[in-house]
Amino acid sequence: MSEHDQIAQAYRSVVMGRRSIRGYLPKPVPKALVEEVIAMAMRAPSSLNTQPWNFTIVSGAALDAIRKGNTERNLAGVPSSREFKASESYEGAHRERQIGVAKQLFAAMDIPRDDKAKRLDWVLRGFRQFDAPVSIIITYDKVLKGNDIAPFDCGAVVNALVNAAWSRGLGCVINSQGIMQSPVVREHARIPDDQLIMMCVAMGWPDESFPANAVVSHRKSVEEAVTFIDFEE
Repeated sequence: MSEHDQIAQAYRSVVMGRRSIRGYLPKPVPKALVEEVIAMAMRAPSSLNTQPWNFTIVSGAALDAIRKGNTERNLAGVPSSREFKASESYEGAHRERQIGVAKQLFAAMDIPRDDKAKRLDWVLRGFRQFDAPVSIIITYDKVLKGNDIAPFDCGAVVNALVNAAWSRGLGCVINSQGIMQSPVVREHARIPDDQLIMMCVAMGWPDESFPANAVVSHRKSVEEAVTFIDFEE
């Protein structure tokens, strides 16, 4: 096998093998390893090399305080204050895919449709960032707010981050529930005022006994997603 083929095989193994991890071992992640993952992620492409992204990496007592505040405020009915807005609802095929992965996860976790207690417990896990030992909060320079390219670049770096982590044996899940209460995140993660909170990524060592970690979400086929124009066979 050529060196190129070996690289291609290793890359394919990471990209096709990666899955979202929602259950973690109670084992710390070394700072040096996190730095290595971030360094790899930051090789992501960036428009005009602007690199708008910044990372605040939280663990220990600060992360526990974010989990607690985020959970308490959400349970108390405090409206979401996410700074990077998500769609309030999906329809059509997008909604079908959303429901599809939820069914996969609930089946894996043995959460019946009418079991309100188990469903609430699952939601609370999201608010707690799935009890991961590390939370990576991705922000970008607020001066770029309204510029669609900045969040596009941040999406690229997040994709690179989760793949880089997987290549080093770490699991991640991109988790917007964990930053629903931005005042809590800003306070305990000490996010500067010149930064806009976009997303957080839970990261840690996968617990292979956690059923949801085996779920592989269904994806559109290449035929569904791609249109070739004037392309020779």
